[in-house]
Amino acid sequence: MNGFFNILKPTGMSSAAVVAVMRRLTGEKRVGHAGTLDPEAAGVLPIMTGKAARLFDYLTDKEKEYVAVCAFGSRTDTQDATGEILETGENYPDREAILRAAAELTGDIRQVPSIYSAIKVGGKPLYLRARKGENVDVPERIVHIESIEVLREMPDHGVEIRVCCGKGTYIRTLCDDLGVKCGCPAHMRSLLRTRSGAFTIDNAIPLEEARALAEAGTLTGRMLPPDWPLGHLPRTDVPERMSKRVANGAKIPLGGWNSPVLPEGGVTRVYLDNEFWGLAVREGKELAWKAQIAPEAAEEKQGCE
Repeated sequence: MNGFFNILKPTGMSSAAVVAVMRRLTGEKRVGHAGTLDPEAAGVLPIMTGKAARLFDYLTDKEKEYVAVCAFGSRTDTQDATGEILETGENYPDREAILRAAAELTGDIRQVPSIYSAIKVGGKPLYLRARKGENVDVPERIVHIESIEVLREMPDHGVEIRVCCGKGTYIRTLCDDLGVKCGCPAHMRSLLRTRSGAFTIDNAIPLEEARALAEAGTLTGRMLPPDWPLGHLPRTDVPERMSKRVANGAKIPLGGWNSPVLPEGGVTRVYLDNEFWGLAVREGKELAWKAQIAPEAAEEKQGCE
C-alpha cells in the first residue's frame, strides 16, 4: 500500500495518534505523517503509507494555509487558549488597526515561539522542558508570511484570519505578535489548517469517515497515488529499451533519447510506460535514483519470479 491519505485531523488529537489509527486501519506498518499539526488544531494532515514515506523530503510542504481565530484581551504562556494568562488588556483594536499590524507581519519575519512548542533544543522538545520547569531560551527563527487576510469579527473580541505562510510558522505566535503590534494582548483561540502543499481541506477525509471506509473495505479507494503530490517536479519518460535498468535500480544514461534538461543535482519524476517509478537526480550524464517505488504490478511480478 504505497500512497497518501489526506486526513482531516480532529481537534484534541495528536498527529502521532492519527498515524497510529491509520496504521491499524490500513494494516500497513510503514505509516507516517507529512507535517505535524498540534493537538489543539484541526485540519489537513497528509498521511504517507508504505514506500511513499521515501518521498517525504520532496513534498511541497513550504506552502501552508490556516484559518485561525485571534482573541484580543489576554496573552498566555502557550500563546493559545490552553495556557495560563500572563497579561490582560482592554485596548481592543478595530479592523483598520489589525490590518496595519498584519501588513507589518507579512513577508520574512522573526518569530520567537512559546516554550510550549515542539521545537527541539538539545534534542528535547521545548514543551517537555517547560513541563519540567526548566528555564530554556527559545531560539528565534525566520519564517515567511505570504499573506494575512482578516475574514470577520468573532464573539468576545475575536477576529478570524486566513494566513498563507511557509513551513515552520507558528500561527499562535503570529496571534501573539498581532497583539503586540496592536497594543492589546492576544492569543490564538482556534486553528484549522486548510492546506499543506498539494493537500487541501476540500478533499480531506475526516478520521471517522476513514474508519467507516475501512470497515466497508473501501478505504484503499481513497488512497492517492505516490506521485500525486509531486506535480511541482519535472517529469521524465524513460524509453522502453531501458526497462531493465529501471527495474534493477541502475543509473540511467542521459543522451540518445528525449532525455530531460535538468541542472546538475536536479530531481525529476521518472515514468516508464506511463507508470511512476520514483524520483531520480541528475549526476553528470546520468540519472541516479533517490527514491524508487516500483508500480504495484511490477512488484507483484518480481515477487512471483
